[in-house]
Amino acid sequence: MRIKFVISIVLTIICLGAGPRVASAKGCVKGAVVGGVAGHVAGHHAVVGAAAGCVIGHHRAKMKDKATRQQAAQQQAAQQQGSHEPAPNQPAPH
Repeated sequence: MRIKFVISIVLTIICLGAGPRVASAKGCVKGAVVGGVAGHVAGHHAVVGAAAGCVIGHHRAKMKDKATRQQAAQQQAAQQQGSHEPAPNQPAPH
């Protein structure tokens, strides 16, 4: 039982050190916790569950970050495009 605990600590440290951004680390930690609990309940495979949860959590955090960046870029492009047109309910300058 002690070896499983040591392995889970090592995997957590690896997951935290794997990503340079905090969002990625949070995804890993959150996924590792959920995966560890699910693995334990499913048959005392907490370490395997934690490792899989870390990978999945990291992937989801990365996809969420990418979607947020794309949405921000689209909003910025819409604002720049809209700044060249007259505002609604206002006459165009002569």
